[in-house]
Amino acid sequence: MTIKSDRWICEMAEKHGMIQPFSPRQVRETQGRRIISYGTSSYGYDVRCAGEFKLFTNINAVIVDPKAFDPNSFVDVVGDVCIIPPNSFALARTVEYFKIPRDVLTICLGKSTYARCGIIVNVTPLEPEWEGHVTLEFSNTTPLPAKIYAHEGVAQMLFFQSDETCLTSYKDRGGKYQGQKGVTLPRT
Repeated sequence: MTIKSDRWICEMAEKHGMIQPFSPRQVRETQGRRIISYGTSSYGYDVRCAGEFKLFTNINAVIVDPKAFDPNSFVDVVGDVCIIPPNSFALARTVEYFKIPRDVLTICLGKSTYARCGIIVNVTPLEPEWEGHVTLEFSNTTPLPAKIYAHEGVAQMLFFQSDETCLTSYKDRGGKYQGQKGVTLPRT
């Protein structure tokens, strides 16, 4: 397996629609103001967070159960920022829609700007032939409220291409999150 460079990412995005919308360079400023960067980097792609969030709340005193998740555990927030309470979390989605090639595995890591503030971004690997908006989980590990900025960079995708194609892709096995749009809650 080899990690793929900016040249490969640009080619796959522009010729094969792997990332839509796509920025072939790092964007650090928009409309004259500095932002947390997004776009193509040397060996990855920095994704943006869309302006729709599901903020975790325990007002209903439920148990968090991945097999029987109660959607009432979230409050919907739409806007340019989301304030996450101390020791809580929020779900969001990427602006970008991904179509992962059959011989590629994609790993997501949080950006250092957020990590240095105690905000952890968690995303499971994007498997071969998965496609959709990526659901992002932001954990606020601090005892203070934390701010997430929509339409700015939040995490970096790293693309690993295998020397052989997998026998069974995510699409082949009918993965339950295939083609997801918007913020997607747990499914069983």
